Amino acid sequence: MELHIHPPLPQRKDFRIGVLGSGFIVDQCHLVAYRKAGFNPVAIASRQPDHARQVAARHGLATVYAGYDELLADPTIEVLDIAVPPDAQLALIQQACRRRTVKGILAQKPLGLNYAEALRAVQACEAAGIVLAVNQNMRYDQSVRAAKTLLDAGTLGAPVYATIEMRGIPHWQPWQAALGWATLRIMSIHHLDCFRYWFGDPERIYCSTRNDPRTPFDHSDGICSYILDYAGGLRAVGLDDTWTGPAREGCPADIFIRWRIEGLDGLAIGDVGWCQDPYTTPSTLRYAAKGDTHFHQPKWAESWFPDAFAGSMGQLLIALQAGTPPAVGGRDNLKTMALVDAAYRSATEHRAVAIAEIEKGTNP
Repeated sequence: MELHIHPPLPQRKDFRIGVLGSGFIVDQCHLVAYRKAGFNPVAIASRQPDHARQVAARHGLATVYAGYDELLADPTIEVLDIAVPPDAQLALIQQACRRRTVKGILAQKPLGLNYAEALRAVQACEAAGIVLAVNQNMRYDQSVRAAKTLLDAGTLGAPVYATIEMRGIPHWQPWQAALGWATLRIMSIHHLDCFRYWFGDPERIYCSTRNDPRTPFDHSDGICSYILDYAGGLRAVGLDDTWTGPAREGCPADIFIRWRIEGLDGLAIGDVGWCQDPYTTPSTLRYAAKGDTHFHQPKWAESWFPDAFAGSMGQLLIALQAGTPPAVGGRDNLKTMALVDAAYRSATEHRAVAIAEIEKGTNP
């Protein structure tokens, strides 16, 4: 069957894209995927202009601005691709909204430092008439999209139990130490959003966390375990382990991200290639339904990093072209942000927390 692993792309690909930020994710993922998809990034600005010039040269961007203000002042930029640390993102979104020159913004996840800040970003864009999308790029991993196809087609039947298990050691960013974040808003947010993509919104979450012994900065959310309760009985469970045993201290490593969906009529198992070496390793999938004599094991050449990022930008460009909401719009992403905040509250208060509890506590 057709698994729709390739995201739809816009007919119009020449929207003029301005990029704020020049770090790894821009250099190795965004711009690589955009060029491959035929998109039109034309300008870049960074806190490090020399680095921005190097990135621009590698990817053929015509203009390098000395700072964010100069790029935001360019009236020819139609789409902003914001790839800066979370504590700097809201101010740039608000500045763009005050200027009202761009048509769309692709923001990084997390959309804000918390749900309340993410809500401010959404409201600012709505007031300015700017389409806001969020780069929840795991939705565009090929195995994750294949799983969505199987669920929508009824191949697996009604979902009963689902898991995402990460035994991986991310590369922490310097700004995380200042914010005191390790895993929930950095890696778990992918998995929580993925559960929402597959199954919709849960009623509540129960989360338990502890620190990761390897991570040097103060944090509480290094190793995270959580259960999402869905109406009708489905349970979705995440286990995000950034310790994985002493894999950097002399012990053989067993590193992976795997997901599993068990339905009344079938079973699907995915292995995400992101944490493999090289990081461009394609994800894999096995699935079978009642009556099958073997697992189906489709193959593909694409990988989460960098190919999924064409889907993240593409869904915004489709929205601008068609006048429809983005597939991963800012308003919808508030549910993911509320789920993350609920996980933190659950871990602190040792109880299950509903998404609605976060929303009601913040909405005006």
